Amino acid sequence: MTKTYDALIIGGGHNGLVCAFYLAKAGMRVRVLERRHVIGGAAVTEEFHPGFRNSTASYTVSLLRPKVIADMKLADYGYRVIERTISNFFPFSDTYLKLGGGAGRTEAEFARFSAKDAAAYPAYDAALEKVANVLRDLALQAPPNVGGGLTALLAAAKQGWPMAKLDMATQRDLLAIFTKSARDFLDGWFEDDHVKSAFAFDAVVGNYAGVSTPGSAYVLLHHVFGEVNGKLGAWGHAVGGMGAITQAMARACMDAGVEITLEAPVAKLLVDGGKATGVRLDSGEELIAPIVAANVGPALLYRQMVDPSDLDDDFKRRMKSYKTGSGTFRMNVALSELPSFSVLPGKAQAEHHTAGIIVAPGMDYMDQAFIDAQQYGWSKKPIVEMKIPSTVDDSLAPPGSHVASLFCQQFDPTLDWDAHREEVADLIIDTVTDHAPNFKASVIARQIHSPLDLERKFGLVGGDIFHGTMGIDQLWAARPILGHGDYRGPIKGLYMCGSGTHPGGGVTGAPGHNAAQAILADRPLIRKLLRS
Repeated sequence: MTKTYDALIIGGGHNGLVCAFYLAKAGMRVRVLERRHVIGGAAVTEEFHPGFRNSTASYTVSLLRPKVIADMKLADYGYRVIERTISNFFPFSDTYLKLGGGAGRTEAEFARFSAKDAAAYPAYDAALEKVANVLRDLALQAPPNVGGGLTALLAAAKQGWPMAKLDMATQRDLLAIFTKSARDFLDGWFEDDHVKSAFAFDAVVGNYAGVSTPGSAYVLLHHVFGEVNGKLGAWGHAVGGMGAITQAMARACMDAGVEITLEAPVAKLLVDGGKATGVRLDSGEELIAPIVAANVGPALLYRQMVDPSDLDDDFKRRMKSYKTGSGTFRMNVALSELPSFSVLPGKAQAEHHTAGIIVAPGMDYMDQAFIDAQQYGWSKKPIVEMKIPSTVDDSLAPPGSHVASLFCQQFDPTLDWDAHREEVADLIIDTVTDHAPNFKASVIARQIHSPLDLERKFGLVGGDIFHGTMGIDQLWAARPILGHGDYRGPIKGLYMCGSGTHPGGGVTGAPGHNAAQAILADRPLIRKLLRS
C-alpha cells in the first residue's frame, strides 16, 4: 500500500530537520528520508578508529541561528557549545599570531607586527560588524522572487530599506565586500601581511579561490556573522561533536511527530501534470505527498533527481552551469599526543591547542595554493585548518590521546581523486609537520575525505560544502537561480531547503526555517491545486 504524507523531506541534514520540525509543529504529517545509516547529513559525529570519534565533515559551530535553537528547544535535548578561549592560532615560519580573546588582546597582538594595524583594528571590527548585522537581519527572511510581480517588489523594498538607511561609510563597505577580493579589501585597512593573513583565511574557507579572486571578500564576511552563546562573531565546539546538534534536532522532530527513515535514498521526484506528487526511492517504493522539500544541493536535485522533461529548457541550461566545487579536502586523525609547534613549543595542553590552528602563512601563500590547484590539481603547500576538539571534549578520544579535524584547501574538485587521495593525505600531514615536527609521528590513524569522497558519502557535488559556490551571481535572490530564490522550485509543490538557497552554506538552519515558512504560506494554494 502506497504511503501518503503532507510533506516529504529529501535529506536528513540539519536544514532538512529544521524544515521538518516547523512543518510538523504546524500540524503536518512529515517524513524525512535520509540516504545514510545515520541522521545529520554532513553534521555528524562518527567513530573513525576504535575509541576515536570526531565530527567527520562539518566540524565547528557559530552560524546556527539563535531562533532555531530556541524554537526547537535544542538545549533540552543536550545541545551545548563550549566557546574558544582564542579563536585562531597562526604559526608562521619564525613567529606566530593569536587572534581573539577580546578586542584589547587582539590589538596588543597586532601591535607586535604593526602599531598602525593595531590602531586600525577597532574601526575595522566595527565596520565589519555593521555589515554582518545586515546578513543577520536577512538570514531568516526569504529573498524576493525576482520577476514575481508586486509581492516580490514589496519584499525587495522591505529587505532593501534597512540597507538604504545605513550610513555612507557602511554602504561603501557593503559594496566592497560583495565585489572586491579579500586582498583588496584588507589592503584598504591594514599594512602587515601577518595581520591581513589572519583575516584573509576566512575568505578561502570552502571557497575554491585565492585571496586575490574578486568576490572572495564576501566569503570572509559570511564566516563572521554568527554567534555562540549570545556572543557575536564567536565560534565554539558542540559537546559530542556536530552530530550532537543533529541528534538533538532529530529528537525534537520526533517529539513533534516527524517520521525519520534512514537508508532511504531518493531516486526520483514524482511529477504529474506539472505538480510534485511524491518521490520514488532507490528500492522502488513510492511515497506520495503534495509537498516535497529537498535538502540536497541544487546540482544533485535538478541534474539527478528531477526528470529533464519536467523542467523548461532555460532552467535546465542554467542549472547545468550552476557552479559547485569548494576545493576542500577533509581529514580526521587520531593522535597519540598534542602537536608541539616550532614557534611555540610544548606538548602540554595550552590555549592555542584549543583554537583553530591555521597553516596559511601569508597572503601570497594562500594565492599560490589556488594557483597550484589550477595548474597541478592540488596545492604543493596547502592551506590547513586544524581543530583539536578533544582538548575541550574528552568524550571524543581515549585518555591521553586526541582527535583532530584537518580542513584543507585548495584541491581541484574535478581531479581523479581515487588515484591521488593517499598521496595528497601524506602531503597534508607533512604540511602540518613542517610547523609541528612531532605531528607525523603522533598520527595513529586517519580518515580521508577527498572532494570525491565528500560527494559520494554526503551527496556534496564537486565536494562543495556549501551546496554551490557563494559568488555574487549565486547569492540572495539568485541562489540558486533568479526566479527561484524564495525556496520554491520550478515545479509546483517542490521546495528547496538546503544550503544551495539563501543565506548559503554552514550549519545555520536558516534555509530550513525559511523554506518551512514558504511552505506554510503556500498551503492554501496547494490545497486548491490538489482539488483542481
